Amino acid sequence: MIDSKILKKAIKDKFGHSDFSLFSAPGRINLIGEHTDYNGGFVLPASIDKCISLAIVPNGTSTVNLYSIDYDESVSFDVDGAKPEQQWASYVYGVIQEMKKRGASPKGFDAVFGGDIPLGAGMSSSAALESVFGTALNTIFKLGFDKRELAKIGQMTEHNYVGVRCGIMDQFASLFGEAGKVIRLDCRSLEYELFPFAPEGIRLVLIDTMVKHSLASSEYNVRRAQCEAGVAVISRYKEGVELLRDVTMEDLDADKGEMDPEVYRRCHFVISENQRLLDGCEDLSRGDYALFGQKMFRTHEGLSKEYGVSCEELDFIVEIARGVEGVLGARMMGGGFGGCVLAMVKNENHDEYVAKVREAYQKRFGKDPRVIDVVISDGARQW
Repeated sequence: MIDSKILKKAIKDKFGHSDFSLFSAPGRINLIGEHTDYNGGFVLPASIDKCISLAIVPNGTSTVNLYSIDYDESVSFDVDGAKPEQQWASYVYGVIQEMKKRGASPKGFDAVFGGDIPLGAGMSSSAALESVFGTALNTIFKLGFDKRELAKIGQMTEHNYVGVRCGIMDQFASLFGEAGKVIRLDCRSLEYELFPFAPEGIRLVLIDTMVKHSLASSEYNVRRAQCEAGVAVISRYKEGVELLRDVTMEDLDADKGEMDPEVYRRCHFVISENQRLLDGCEDLSRGDYALFGQKMFRTHEGLSKEYGVSCEELDFIVEIARGVEGVLGARMMGGGFGGCVLAMVKNENHDEYVAKVREAYQKRFGKDPRVIDVVISDGARQW
């Protein structure tokens, strides 16, 4: 989390305020449940100790004055005016507009913000930005939104003002997270349940491949279409099937002969992943982190071999993890074709794992991976 002294100095220097409110909202990780969200399934995210934080003061006008510490840029716009040109400011503008659509009347304010969520590592800094401003505006202007509404406001900000057709997991995790717990979120109903995740002597570490292959966006759409193709086949024979969430493995196997083999593999992964997540929550309830970690490995294998969204760099890091004692589980995290591997590692083996990955990755790919240790922490809050 960014030091409050930095925020205090910035809002004093930029806007002359000595009295202000402080808010933070975290990034997130997702332990199991990948590519299940748009199939109506379950995800298992958690908020982390990497946040975007802001200092904010209502200014009694209709003008919003923003300063981004990280970009060292300032922007001003009217709450009823046009969208600003800067991409980062579009998130704040979008949150305001989505609140207005729901009958609220946020006013003008001065705010400075910055964060320590590593950009490009798949920890959803954009959702944290939406969540921190949503929480702050809801609080200082007494708008009356609950957390579910704030999550939807963040999601619709992405859809309508940034052009990203995201699900709701990232915003939900940023708002609802609790220290030492993961969130089992039903992506269809938005019902959720918290499960314990506070293993003694075990750390979570992300290894960022520092690559993002161009296939990511186009292949994402292909995977969605393939899942929909599988549903189209099964729905001809079973009523009430709208998403893969509605399909059992028995249903899938019964109609396998009418599917393209690749479509079958995609659907097989999603149905397996949903069940793996539900079983993994039972592991966490029993405190069996070793068994949960094995499910992380199986998730990666499915993402790589069945769903086809991994890449050489991700597979390489996971394979190293399999060979290091004390690594309980590891898998690629996110949409795929680059990004991070998330690993659950015993404290005494952490340094060995990181050292082996750094050395081998440098030798194989000629670049250093980024290592990011994370701790499961509380969601959006006022300081």
